[in-house]
Amino acid sequence: MAKKNKKNWYIPVGQSITELDKKVLAFQDCGVLVPPRTLIKTPEQIEGIRRSGVVNTGVLDLVASEIRAGMSTAEIDRLVYEYTMDHGAIPAPLNYEGFPKSVCTSVNEVVCHGIPSEDEILEEGDIINVDVSTILDGYYSDASRMFVIGETTPEKQRLVDVARECLEIGMKAAQPWGFVGDIGKAIAKHAHKNGFSVVRDMCGHGVGLEFHEEPEVDHYDTRRRGMLLVPGMTFTIEPMINMGTWEVFVDEEDDWTVVTEDELPSAQWEHTFVMTEHGLEILTH
Repeated sequence: MAKKNKKNWYIPVGQSITELDKKVLAFQDCGVLVPPRTLIKTPEQIEGIRRSGVVNTGVLDLVASEIRAGMSTAEIDRLVYEYTMDHGAIPAPLNYEGFPKSVCTSVNEVVCHGIPSEDEILEEGDIINVDVSTILDGYYSDASRMFVIGETTPEKQRLVDVARECLEIGMKAAQPWGFVGDIGKAIAKHAHKNGFSVVRDMCGHGVGLEFHEEPEVDHYDTRRRGMLLVPGMTFTIEPMINMGTWEVFVDEEDDWTVVTEDELPSAQWEHTFVMTEHGLEILTH
């Protein structure tokens, strides 16, 4: 017998039923996996996440203006920490589950969670993902960009470009009253068409009141619909696209750095979004 979907959506005692409630309950009654009602952000909460996103974007703009060959990834970490603190915010990665730095810097074959180091010096031709997350007044935002150091190979440049296209395609696939599974299906189709693979071990996620919330946003085709996308949900899309295999491993030395199994390059772009009645709005420009 098939397992019934968890009934996430319920109306607290004493609260009136809204039109949004009625619509979600109708989906839930049909067996659709719907988000918990608590995941739907209020206008005030969305504005708080948006303000956090402004600081987060400012951090990445600063990195874009400073990043260069000969720079250590530790210098990037200092830029991120100082800018964030100077703007009354906190770098979300710092001390998160033991992560020792304020930003993730993932170079070439490092997929994500690269730890900044004085010994890691950027060289001409490197590609690097700088992943910044910010807490402002209790609200979280999360975004990353790829940077090409000087001139790189055509293959690496194409990987960076296709990874960005995958994010844009995933954005278009995310529609109100659609499903999380639509996102990964669209991303995987584009990546595979271009000869690349999509990391399966990492995913996007809800964000806003906490660093990581529901839903998990897979970037590959899981063959499942996943959770219903309801206006008011805030989440990231952050496809990690590999030049070779999708398989990865975690560096045993630091228990954080995720590397491609074949040590070929990887690229990733990320934004934080809010779902509206008309589609996604980017909160981290």
